Amino acid sequence: MTQLETTLKALKSSTVEMITMAKIQLQKSKEAFLNKDQDLADEIFISEKHLNNFELRIDRDCENIFALHNPVASDLRLVIAILKVISDIERIGDHAEGIASYIIELDKKFEKDLFEQLRFTKMYDIALQMLEMLEDAFDREDLGLARKIFKLDKSLNEIKLAAPDVITDYLRNDSEATKQALFLFSTIRKLERVGDLCKNIAEQLIFYAEAKVVKHRSEK
Repeated sequence: MTQLETTLKALKSSTVEMITMAKIQLQKSKEAFLNKDQDLADEIFISEKHLNNFELRIDRDCENIFALHNPVASDLRLVIAILKVISDIERIGDHAEGIASYIIELDKKFEKDLFEQLRFTKMYDIALQMLEMLEDAFDREDLGLARKIFKLDKSLNEIKLAAPDVITDYLRNDSEATKQALFLFSTIRKLERVGDLCKNIAEQLIFYAEAKVVKHRSEK
């Protein structure tokens, strides 16, 4: 194995590790949000700094590869893909942190009925499943698994689109839940965005492996 091959293998491993960190952040945000756990929220705020530092480290590693190895073809595509991927992973961490910050504003736990009607827990579980799939897909370069993420993203979009009507109907019977409904809808929007970012990462994996820009093809 050449030095470049060894360096790229380590770089990809670091990227998978960063995906894992973001997944853990999102899982913790779910638990903190559902249980109004301020201590866990504080832990997320600290971990987010580690995730940001990890992104900077991988970014520097990519710069060093460009400077020292002048990669071409698939090696070049991998480095370009990783540069875009780590930015998206960091933004997933930002969304997890944003959800955790809502806990400070809450005065009580959320209404169970509203949770169920919004399919809130299901949306969280789908987002976490997407990140788990990305771990495996990126580690094993499994494009079939990467493409399954697109379908899950559509499921998140459907839940988000249905949310305003669900909230409107619920508030007709319980206007005191308005603050909770606003927080929930804001969280749903963040989870939908997490799905978009997961889809972006899957697209970058396909770009690296097949030299196909999936986003442009789908827009066409």
